[in-house]
Amino acid sequence: MSTGPVARPLDRKNLRQRLRPVSSTSTARALALVALDATLFVAAIAGTVLAGSVALKLLLAVVAGFLIGRLFILGHDACHQSFTPHKTLNRWLGRIVFLPSLTPYSLWEAGHNVMHHGYTNLKGADFVWTPHTIEEYRALTPGRRFLYRVYRSGWAPWLYYLVEMWWLRMYFPSRRQVGARRRVFMLDGALVSVFALAWIGALALVAEATRQSIALLLTAGFAVPFLFWNGMIGFVVYLHHTHEQVGWHAAKAEWMRSQPFVHGTVHLSFRPLLGLDMGALLHHIMEHTAHHVDMGIPLYRLKRAQALLETLLPGEIVRQTFSWRWYFDTARRCKLYDFRLRCWADYAGVPTSTPAAAAS
Repeated sequence: MSTGPVARPLDRKNLRQRLRPVSSTSTARALALVALDATLFVAAIAGTVLAGSVALKLLLAVVAGFLIGRLFILGHDACHQSFTPHKTLNRWLGRIVFLPSLTPYSLWEAGHNVMHHGYTNLKGADFVWTPHTIEEYRALTPGRRFLYRVYRSGWAPWLYYLVEMWWLRMYFPSRRQVGARRRVFMLDGALVSVFALAWIGALALVAEATRQSIALLLTAGFAVPFLFWNGMIGFVVYLHHTHEQVGWHAAKAEWMRSQPFVHGTVHLSFRPLLGLDMGALLHHIMEHTAHHVDMGIPLYRLKRAQALLETLLPGEIVRQTFSWRWYFDTARRCKLYDFRLRCWADYAGVPTSTPAAAAS
């Protein structure tokens, strides 16, 4: 099989064929990852109960929130049917590992697999971190305008995900938000609700039995992990598709010509932190171009798939090394989007990235 560069225009089917050798799934590996992350999550929650100091409880609460994120990434793969070779097993594993993040499986599947992956960065279809135009922004009520500014300040990805994604689109959403009210949506909403009540109830009972503050244990054992998880997923998804070189599209024909499965996402890499590989700690979810080219690639193959893809598409993939300076500069630049000039803009409508319209 040839591994040379792909001739333009990009051919997604051809790319998937070339990535096939590094796309195999493994039930044993998937189950081992579930067992590891589930055990660590339970241990972290137990630690919030057993720790003697408030500071240690809160530290373990943050660790638990991070582990919710890792479990969610496993469920994300299961929802894409790329975790194991077995569809039924994927569906049940996905539902189980989604429970700590209180994510209804079927609603995530409909919104993420169908709308986000099917229409990445197409305004009016993809609803994840969709930027307003200057006209839309000015038409907002003062309250919504303020909230939009908070969301895109760089400080509030947790609030964006908690309100705009989880509360409005996943936790018993209205028909207006999701377009349909299906029985499976209600059942999955009930499932995560029962889990949440059991989690909260267990912490309250343990607090009573150990003569600890119920408020403190609910904060450390439930609220902080859940809020940290919301911040983690909001932050990660923002980084996946927000970059001065990544554009949005209002017209479907233009969007299709843009090859959004390659050009609509970012391959973000991290410098080692205390000797730790942050990409591996995040289950390689930041190797995101390969994931959008082929959702069938399991997370435990993404690093190799991304490396191969970048040899096939030299100069095509948006690559970025993470730094807090870059992140806040991106948050400063990427406020609104000018679909006429095809560039990012500030709240006055002034371009903050290089207009692409002249290149078309």
